[in-house]
Amino acid sequence: MDLGLRDARVLVTGGASNIGRGIVHAFAAEGSRIVLCDIDGAQAEKVRAETLERGAAEVELAVVDLTSPDGAARAVHVAVDRWEGLDVLVSNAGWSVPGFVTEDTDRDRWQKLVEVNLFGAIAATQAALVPMIEARAGALVYVASEAAFGQIRQAVYGATKAAVVALARTTAREHGRHGIRANIVCPGLVVPESPDAVGASSLWAVGEENVFNDKQREYLLKDTPLRRLTSADDVASTVLWLASDRAARQVTGQLVAVSGGYTMP
Repeated sequence: MDLGLRDARVLVTGGASNIGRGIVHAFAAEGSRIVLCDIDGAQAEKVRAETLERGAAEVELAVVDLTSPDGAARAVHVAVDRWEGLDVLVSNAGWSVPGFVTEDTDRDRWQKLVEVNLFGAIAATQAALVPMIEARAGALVYVASEAAFGQIRQAVYGATKAAVVALARTTAREHGRHGIRANIVCPGLVVPESPDAVGASSLWAVGEENVFNDKQREYLLKDTPLRRLTSADDVASTVLWLASDRAARQVTGQLVAVSGGYTMP
């Protein structure tokens, strides 16, 4: 199916590693014009080269920190200055360190989780809405998490992602009259497909075995009806559908869990 995303002007935050990288690759295969936004400049350059090989019409980089006061606006302005508008925002940038709720008492870490996962998404939304309202069209896709529904060792992270769900749905209600859609994808655990799928600053850069072990994998899979973990490509396919005004033009304010059925919200 032609999703109508050829030459679409797309901004993907956190686009250089793991899920974000998969999303950028997927838009590239559709022939989109992409702003790859990430804090990791070296990894972003590498993924930019991969993306051009996969058929992207153009790829621009926005190496910014979304927690800085003007970071999100600068990323949006890359698209607006280059292509005179923005059709799709994929708010994907996120950060997480697991911990049981009684043990996760580091307020500085809470603050970083809120800054990256929630405030970054709010700032990106506000910046993207400016050109979208002017054009009276646009799609916003938020990558949240199954942790938003309550998961062990993910209390604070899950709380920030639940807030992102509320942000997306409020945006959908407030700006549907401007022709703008907003939806949410909640992935299950996505283990990077290879070491080069993540940058040096990624949580996963220390190695899969140091982040997620076989016992945890077994625990997760026994409650997953499809008996397989989620891949970055699985998430990306759903993001593409929600971003497409041709395929999902009447879909807004909706949440799609991509987890093999581990959760069914």
